[in-house]
Amino acid sequence: MRDLLGRRFSASEGSGALLTQFMLGLERQALTLGPPEASRLGEAVVDLTAAWVARELDAVAVLPQEVRSRALMENVRRFIRHNLHDPGLTPAVIAAAHHISVSHLHRVFTRESHGETLAAAIRAQRLRKAHRELADPALRTVPVHAVATRCGIPRAAEFSRAFRTAYGLSPREHRRRALAGPGDA
Repeated sequence: MRDLLGRRFSASEGSGALLTQFMLGLERQALTLGPPEASRLGEAVVDLTAAWVARELDAVAVLPQEVRSRALMENVRRFIRHNLHDPGLTPAVIAAAHHISVSHLHRVFTRESHGETLAAAIRAQRLRKAHRELADPALRTVPVHAVATRCGIPRAAEFSRAFRTAYGLSPREHRRRALAGPGDA
């Protein structure tokens, strides 16, 4: 650890950036977290810090496999959030960006996400984002198909089917209900 004292570290890339963003997010959400959730997130902080220190010491290989897996998952989730708009966001692209095989990515993601597949997680995030944007009064003039494209689903029919399956109503109906005034419903 003495090798780390007095050194500057990057908070704009790699595990340093991930740790920084995670800590900032925790600070923003601190009042909304319950004790069990805060405890689990504390474990994530320890794991991210261990990954960051190991990277700085060039000793990632000595970290326990579960710590490396969780750190990889945080990096993958961050990458997905930043690239959700891209319809070309695929497991192959994600794996290449993290210098791992697609099969390893699927294995780790499914294990760390308690059985949820990578494709299902991306689709669910895109649909949640579209759900929020369609209910946003500031975006009421943005056409539904444009919202879908902004969320990484450029094919209107595919978007409508997936949205209806997820939420039980069409994107247009969701928008109409969400933006209706108190007496308009």
